[in-house]
Amino acid sequence: MTTKRILIYDTTLRDGAQGEGISFSSAAKIRVAKRLDEFGVDYIEGGYAASNPKDMAFFKDIKKEKLTHAKIAAFGSTRRANVPVAEDVGTKALIEADTPVVTIFGKSWRFHVKEVLRVTEDENRAMIADTVRFLKQHKKEVIYDAEHFFDGYKDSPEHALSTLKAAKDAGADMLVLCDTNGGTLPGDIHRITEEVIKKFGPAVGIHTHNDSELGVANSLSAVCAGAVQVQGTINGHGERCGNANLTSIIPALMLKMGHDCLKNDSLKHLRDVSLFVDEMANVRPNRKAAYVGESAFAHKAGMHVDAVCKSTKSFEHIEPETVGNERRILVSELSGASNVFLKAVEMGVALDKSSPEVKEILRELERLEKNGYAFEAAEASFKMLVQKVLKAHKPFFELDGFRVIVEKRHKDEPCISEATIKLSVKGETELTVGEGDGPVDALNSALRQALTRFYPDIQKVFLTDYRVRILDPEVATAAKTRVIIESSDGAKTWGTVGVSGNIIEASWEALVDSVEYKLFLDEEEKKKNRK
Repeated sequence: MTTKRILIYDTTLRDGAQGEGISFSSAAKIRVAKRLDEFGVDYIEGGYAASNPKDMAFFKDIKKEKLTHAKIAAFGSTRRANVPVAEDVGTKALIEADTPVVTIFGKSWRFHVKEVLRVTEDENRAMIADTVRFLKQHKKEVIYDAEHFFDGYKDSPEHALSTLKAAKDAGADMLVLCDTNGGTLPGDIHRITEEVIKKFGPAVGIHTHNDSELGVANSLSAVCAGAVQVQGTINGHGERCGNANLTSIIPALMLKMGHDCLKNDSLKHLRDVSLFVDEMANVRPNRKAAYVGESAFAHKAGMHVDAVCKSTKSFEHIEPETVGNERRILVSELSGASNVFLKAVEMGVALDKSSPEVKEILRELERLEKNGYAFEAAEASFKMLVQKVLKAHKPFFELDGFRVIVEKRHKDEPCISEATIKLSVKGETELTVGEGDGPVDALNSALRQALTRFYPDIQKVFLTDYRVRILDPEVATAAKTRVIIESSDGAKTWGTVGVSGNIIEASWEALVDSVEYKLFLDEEEKKKNRK
């Protein structure tokens, strides 16, 4: 295996932003670009120069930032058909963007030349060459993206290669082969990329899409064939099924293939970068994502957990810390003593793997799961369960009773929800009323009001997610309901679960665990500080 430098070209802010449900604000684009620069990518494609004012504003604003590594690239197309390049609006916009790098795409497939551009093959080649030459005259580093290259090559190798020659002869610094439709298989990617490198030299890159779930595999296949630049997006965001996922490609290049990319020690920040980009795009992270997902190093089956106890490489292809992730031990009806033991260690509870307490926790876990409880997304509830089994749990309050009223006064008016709660807290009785958008929101509001006087930090807790699952739909409205609540105090996030035939009671159970877990964490922190 030969080690070489692979250039990482990130197009999250352009191609990634074209994905369904993805939108970056102007401020978010700047923040993402700065984070990618810190991370160590080589190129950051900031947007399509001629498409919208936001992208042009980005090119202006990013010049005010002091980037330490990455080059900013503006994206655009070749000149329009039968228009002098110096008069072409899109080409002018690329110059106005004032970036050191310009990436343009052109047509490689005769089908597109004939049916989309509706020009001759000679004019198409002239459009490519004129635009590259003009940009080089303006001292730009020019990256040429050969759109639909693999489809074009399979249709006519001679024509597809002739378009690359037009770009190369005009001075293009990098020829990038694009699997724009995302339908090419890795074997074809390797074979065709290898042919291109034999003909035009090593300055060849790859740009793939994920329509066949092969974006990552195809990118790595091209590198195996000799490509030295990989284009993709963080978390694989992009049109249709997305672009090649850099959060999978980068660790594969570095850890599996031994290639050099990024800055020193940057790989350990991979998960943080992944989460940051999703936060800026306002989308929920993919729990199942390779390397960076919350489930990437999560172990559930008792046999697996027991093996991981003995040697982590038995069921982990890399150490999770290498990419900034962490190992998670899940607990469920599939759990064994190893799961409970490791979970207890994770919680700071001293237990022996063969102790009676571990068996008791397992029995209680099995009983609860038979009744519909699930603790994989409710680790806080599991931790409270362990405390109760170990007789280490001290209730922070006791419920005397609650009442929830939902009232609709007119068919055109929204429902009004009101909750009344009576609690015993530290020997005192507290009676409060809360209002909310719905019954659970009202209950949450009343609970907070009741506890804030005694536990002021409760004000920091807020609900980030609320999920309801009907466990036995065949009994219709009499079905049992499982509620999962995700809560946060701004620093930590935790999940809790409640189950009941009454959705309000299930929600109350999950709310109580959420609040008590926060109070439990605060108490543990105070104990540490006193030591």
